[in-house]
Amino acid sequence: MDKTLEFPDLLRLIGERSAAFRAAVASAPSLDVRVPTCPEWTLFDLVRHLGEGRRRWAGIVAAGPADAPAAMSAPGGAPAVPRDREALTAWSAEATEQLLGALRESGPDRGCWTWWGTSQSPQTCGAVARHQLQEVAVHTYDAQVTLGAPQPLPEEVALDGVDEFLSTCCAGTSAWPHEPAVVDYHATEGRSWRLRLSADGARTARLPAPGTAPAPDEEAADASLWGTAGELVLALYGRVPVDSQKAEGDRRLFDLLLAWDPE
Repeated sequence: MDKTLEFPDLLRLIGERSAAFRAAVASAPSLDVRVPTCPEWTLFDLVRHLGEGRRRWAGIVAAGPADAPAAMSAPGGAPAVPRDREALTAWSAEATEQLLGALRESGPDRGCWTWWGTSQSPQTCGAVARHQLQEVAVHTYDAQVTLGAPQPLPEEVALDGVDEFLSTCCAGTSAWPHEPAVVDYHATEGRSWRLRLSADGARTARLPAPGTAPAPDEEAADASLWGTAGELVLALYGRVPVDSQKAEGDRRLFDLLLAWDPE
């Protein structure tokens, strides 16, 4: 896979990952069990977080271009989050359909408000779909971990996920508050990315292939991380420790990146 996922694929995969999320919730012994990867939440909290987020983003997408977020709180008359498991999974499915319906209506190129205004990701409904896919993919992993049965992220989701995270959650104009650094990420599926960090912000770029030597006028990476694309996504989101993967160079940089909250 050499390019980002197409819009129809994003919508399809949001539906598939959402179904996998609900399946995990349906098979859990209790909705009150703690989520190991989000220890402040129970499984019920995780479902509520994802469902309420889907409803908020459906409103933002439907509102179109805007300078401020629309419908960032549940609109009046929205159904209360049910405690009954069957009703809760139905509520979760309804939230997904609201988001997918808004995205289908908008199409990928329509503008809308996003929180990643200065990143390398556009402020479009297509970019929202791309980020929402990663959100449900990671939270599906959270739900599966809660059951003690985590599954690898699907390869097409994971390959797009590394690129999406670096472009959306890292890249931007917020100053990197440490010494300038270059960090490379190498997926064993044959994709690599470079993240440059400085007082001017962060920028990411694709490298030709894992292990590709930098151009003569480029500096070597200060740190590199190797793993499957799925492992890299989970490490970027703090779901698995960097120590579980092959790392080279200044490993401290990965901890600094996890702690960094660019505005």
